[in-house]
Amino acid sequence: MKAKEWIEKNTEERAKALVELLDKTRKLRFDLATREAKNHTEYRKMKKDIARLKTIARIEEVGLDETGK
Repeated sequence: MKAKEWIEKNTEERAKALVELLDKTRKLRFDLATREAKNHTEYRKMKKDIARLKTIARIEEVGLDETGK
């Protein structure tokens, strides 16, 4: 999901999505290690979404606007 789509969601939805993504990435990481899963790109996409969510949370915490000021 793109950052703009995540920003449109409220804080509770983003927090819930972050927990779900962390759980899914943990499971997928183990599946990839045991060669049960073959889709490496899905893991990369999940990690990027987690980074986006954490960045948005940090921006809100610090109180920055979209321009970074």
